[in-house]
Amino acid sequence: MGIWSKKSLARLQNEDGEGHELHRTLNGLQLTLLGIGAIIGAGIFVVTGTAAAQHAGPAIVLSFILAGLGCLFAGLCYAEFASMIPVAGSAYTYGYATLGELVAWIIGWDLMLEYLFASSAVAVGWSGYLTAFLRDYAGWELPAALANAPLGTTPDSLVPHATGALVNLPAVLLVGVLTALLVVGIHESARVNNIIVFVKVAIVLLVIGFGAFHVEREHWTPFIPPNTGRFGEFGWSGVLAGAGVIFFAYIGFDAVSTAAQETRNPSKDLPTGILGSLIVCTVLYVLMAAVMTGLAPYRTLDVPEPVYVAISEGGPALQWLRPIVGVGAIAGLASVVLVMLMGQPRIFFAMSRDGLLPPFFGRIHPRYRTPYVSTLITGGVAMVVAGLFPIGLLGHLVSIGTLFAFVVVCAGILVLRYTRPDLPRPFRTPFVPVVPILGILVCTALMLGLGTETWIRLILWLALGLVIYFGYGRKHSRVGREESATRTDPR
Repeated sequence: MGIWSKKSLARLQNEDGEGHELHRTLNGLQLTLLGIGAIIGAGIFVVTGTAAAQHAGPAIVLSFILAGLGCLFAGLCYAEFASMIPVAGSAYTYGYATLGELVAWIIGWDLMLEYLFASSAVAVGWSGYLTAFLRDYAGWELPAALANAPLGTTPDSLVPHATGALVNLPAVLLVGVLTALLVVGIHESARVNNIIVFVKVAIVLLVIGFGAFHVEREHWTPFIPPNTGRFGEFGWSGVLAGAGVIFFAYIGFDAVSTAAQETRNPSKDLPTGILGSLIVCTVLYVLMAAVMTGLAPYRTLDVPEPVYVAISEGGPALQWLRPIVGVGAIAGLASVVLVMLMGQPRIFFAMSRDGLLPPFFGRIHPRYRTPYVSTLITGGVAMVVAGLFPIGLLGHLVSIGTLFAFVVVCAGILVLRYTRPDLPRPFRTPFVPVVPILGILVCTALMLGLGTETWIRLILWLALGLVIYFGYGRKHSRVGREESATRTDPR
């Protein structure tokens, strides 16, 4: 039962065994829309303003390009893996095939920071926009004790402190409703997501199109504000730190790969969905960031609703956009939560199938053919986290967890190209080893910009995961048991 046991690609490609079938209903366009639905959300509507005001200034545009470049390198590696191994599990499955069981477990546990915590973080952002929208346009103000996190953090402290609030009720309710939707079925969820994607992309284009005519170029001067004396506060170090923070805005394109077993033609549709959604969103992000910092001084954007502020600074001619942006943010953030909540249960599903988690995580609903138990568990935990913690703490954890997973995926491509060059690859990552190495370097650099406290939280989280692996997963691993049986069988 070695911790470095690997799963053969032949086994992975034939693992749709009895009792584990998922409905294959998604095509390339739906996967692209799924990716866009996951990506466009809290990053552009919430985190952009904070990153510009605290780290990069108008050069937040460069931060988006840098983060997008890291995602592109990782996305090319993801696309090769997804076309080779079209099964549920994302980076977890890829790690199992190339780097061994222990690394696969670490990735699977780490991905909880991305999918589960991201759904909670974005639900908190959604709550902020909903509360502001109801206050401004319906005249109804939700009590602060029911719309804020009861726990808060400070930059130099690992221990949360009480804020006086009771629970972030809107965030909890959103996660509950979307969890129920995902239990009903992936196809129905994709239909809802498609509608929301069209709405929020249209609104982003409206802001870019009309806002561009009211940009004041002096707001872009200096384009890279001088460093304040601290690493990560303006200057080129601020561009790097800003890229690490707004990397949260790109999280989601890899969620496309978790739907591999529900895709009609995985070898073709998965690369289309991953790279298509990433390219579309990078272009929109760069344009949106340029317009926002051109409409308003970057220091004024350090608020929960920076797009609102930018439009207000644009003058009376843009005020008609405020309620539309509110609707777009509310719809857009909801679709991100939907896709994140869809991704995590499928990681649990794959880990349970391998014996690393208890069997009930892999149960399929007899009617809807969805991993309903793991979906309910994911939704329940996400509701608790969304109700208790602030978006700042969650966002940093999500970013560093995702970057770590990307580093491992890029490393996996390098390993597999040299150890198994004979394997069929419907999609091949170009310029190997340059692209995977650049992916590792860029993602590692972005991780370094996230601060010591975030690194300590990541290490503590991974340590907890190792305790669970050696306490349960290693003993129940299907691959480990089969290897042990093979070694002891005299035949």
